[in-house]
Amino acid sequence: MCAIDLAKTQTAPEGNLTLNPAGLFWLALLVAGSVPIFWIGFVSLADAWTTAEYSHGPLIPLISLYLFLRELRHAPLPRPDIRDRWPGVAVIALGLVIAILGNLTRIPDIVTYAMIIWVAGVVLTVFGWKRGRRHQLPVVHLVFMLPLPNFLYWKLSILLQWISSVLGVWFVQLAGVSVFLEGNVIDLGVYKLQVAEACSGLRYLFPILSFSYLFAILYRGPLWHKLVLLVLAAPLTVFMNSVRIGIIGILVDRYGIEQAEGFLHFFEGWVIFLACITILFVVAILLQRTTPEPKPLSEAIDLDTKGFVPIATRIFAILPSAAMASAAILTCVTSVAWAIQSGAAERHQVERDPFALFPRQIGSWSGSSSQLDADVERVLGATDYLNTTYAAVGQRTPISMFVAFYGKQTEGDGIHSPEVCLPVGGWEIFSLEPYPLDTGLTDYGSFDVNRAVIQKGLDQMLVYYWFEQRGRRETNDFTAKIHVMIDSITKGRTDGALVRYATPIAPDETAAQADARLLGFVQESLARLPRFVPM
Repeated sequence: MCAIDLAKTQTAPEGNLTLNPAGLFWLALLVAGSVPIFWIGFVSLADAWTTAEYSHGPLIPLISLYLFLRELRHAPLPRPDIRDRWPGVAVIALGLVIAILGNLTRIPDIVTYAMIIWVAGVVLTVFGWKRGRRHQLPVVHLVFMLPLPNFLYWKLSILLQWISSVLGVWFVQLAGVSVFLEGNVIDLGVYKLQVAEACSGLRYLFPILSFSYLFAILYRGPLWHKLVLLVLAAPLTVFMNSVRIGIIGILVDRYGIEQAEGFLHFFEGWVIFLACITILFVVAILLQRTTPEPKPLSEAIDLDTKGFVPIATRIFAILPSAAMASAAILTCVTSVAWAIQSGAAERHQVERDPFALFPRQIGSWSGSSSQLDADVERVLGATDYLNTTYAAVGQRTPISMFVAFYGKQTEGDGIHSPEVCLPVGGWEIFSLEPYPLDTGLTDYGSFDVNRAVIQKGLDQMLVYYWFEQRGRRETNDFTAKIHVMIDSITKGRTDGALVRYATPIAPDETAAQADARLLGFVQESLARLPRFVPM
């Protein structure tokens, strides 16, 4: 009756399992039928697993399988008369609905998370609701193989960069080295170190979180011990990454900038990763000493794999059930319907002029354009961009106009908020708040922008920015992502742009004077933008 039910009774030995072709057929159909609806999720995972942050991804399904077999080894054989399978079919249906939403919006992250829900539903259908709930820990572990959504990744990255920078500078100062922090730039006087995205600690955080989850499950001890081991992973990783940055700063100060590059940087990263794992083991040993009968770590961690092969062969004796057949048919129908729809649908392509044609003379302002560095262009990921500085006779400071256009904001493409980019150049956000802007233009009217005052040393700059989204102006990147999903379904469009204006605040002028200068230029230049960023 269930996917791993035995044709024999519960007391039958593993070696006497009977092959059941009908049960294998429905299981195979269920799995094969899921491939089309989850396909863009599989492709997204394969791409993500090639990056340093998620290179541990291929190991996660294997570890989840190990956890699953381990649980089955300690559990009795499933009953052949399970009657609570249908809630599992409902969970499968929920996963398929979310997958359809992810496919319609062409956002693989949604599809991959839907796939985890679908797997949870399969387990519940196989074992029934009552017992299936006890086998969800291996399913939850699959989350560690998924990449974070881009907007969360960048926000987490910039937060960890800032924390690592502050703590790293503190460690350098403890060593008696004179050091100054500007944003994410560590100034050692002769040398400057940029705490870039790769130094945020994310490439250690994700695998160590996965390891601590596994460690907590395998650990034999009280629940609060397991929670300590699980919760400790994140702060430990961030702290140890800060130690790494501090060590690099001290070595650079003593022996030169080459200490921050090449093999030594890579080696220090691996040392810190292994140190985090070692500390988790040490904490487990100390926790054992708090118990009335402490055990050696070899006994406190359950690593026994005895009996896994016979347990794995139970799959050949699965029996068919109405719930499994329904789940297989539902999954196949959903995949076929999506394949037909996606083959017939055509995404709406907007017509626009390239930014190479954007006017360099706007009123009395004359502009000079420049290209971004290749690495910056790669991270930006824009379809087209404008990076022009305008100056005018009689104006105290120039104005920078930057627009990054994205033909699509799905499948990993999308806007990066300036909140992420500014600290990398050493700028710190002094203030950031919504600000009403009256353009006086028919197409734009009045709308809110993000108004930021950023500072580096004694220099200050006034920045306006917003997200231009298919005729809608957004100040919140999360809200912009929600509207991308909605417009993808209702309009067939996911294009959009980041629009940013900036001007230095002169030492002898007020912020209000800089506001007036920036507003005047926005009113003159914005009327030309719809040719390049369609509304």
